Amino acid sequence: MRVGLFLNDPKGADPIAELRESIARAAGDGFASAWLSNIFGLDAITTLAVAGGQVPGIELGTAVVPTYPRHPAALAQQALTANLALGGRLALGIGVSHQVVIEHMFGYSFERPARHMKEYLDILLPLARGEKAKVKGETLQADIRLNIPGAGMPVLIAALAPRMLELAGSMADGTVLWMTGPRTVEEHVVPAITRAAERAGRPAPRVVCALPVCVTDDPEGARARAAEVFSAYGRLPSYRAMLDKEGAADPGDVAIVGDEAAVRAQIEALDGIGVTDFVAAEFSSWERTRNLLKTLL
Repeated sequence: MRVGLFLNDPKGADPIAELRESIARAAGDGFASAWLSNIFGLDAITTLAVAGGQVPGIELGTAVVPTYPRHPAALAQQALTANLALGGRLALGIGVSHQVVIEHMFGYSFERPARHMKEYLDILLPLARGEKAKVKGETLQADIRLNIPGAGMPVLIAALAPRMLELAGSMADGTVLWMTGPRTVEEHVVPAITRAAERAGRPAPRVVCALPVCVTDDPEGARARAAEVFSAYGRLPSYRAMLDKEGAADPGDVAIVGDEAAVRAQIEALDGIGVTDFVAAEFSSWERTRNLLKTLL
């Protein structure tokens, strides 16, 4: 199991420089990957290309870029350009986002998100492989080939529901998870995505599992802190469904917390249930947490 880091939102006046330093430290510490979300701040693809271009040897991933409102050909063009700038180190994580964002903020229909993702992948994946995309779907169409060298970047999707997991296994290179606890990963995510990949004759998919992590002598206090910091995710329907599957009241219940031995045991257990990449979202006790994570590399 590879171990990576979630890049924290920069707070200073020069966010690109701040993220470049974070990526350089992650690479210097030996982490396999570093991942950046794409919400209402910096554009993740552009930022990783600029901030990570001079930091060799570490995979850089988006977790995740919303498919709306970008046409898949436009997203492929941007991502392939960034991948070229990074020397082939980009992992493109995409997702449909949430109804409250797509309908209420963007003004797009969120009807049948799985259909949208299927048609999106029908266009995006050939372009990511350097092939022509010729597709006419119900909501998306394309007849285009991109002339960008170095195609072949992995494409992962944020997949939680059964239909999305089927697409992640049968079409994409795997899934990027968030707020999904170990029991749900073992009993729901891994079996579904693995079956889909096997039926499609595809390689074993990547299962990128990202969770909050804090090494502390006060685990209950850390869980309360995680419940506060990540409270919004407990109210979004897709994450709420995964928390309910886990039997978790709030995001604090799926956070990986405890002393060094406890955190190590919880992370190492993920390797045994099919997680291929663990991504730590450090949220407190920064240095102590980082020091423990480095021992897992």
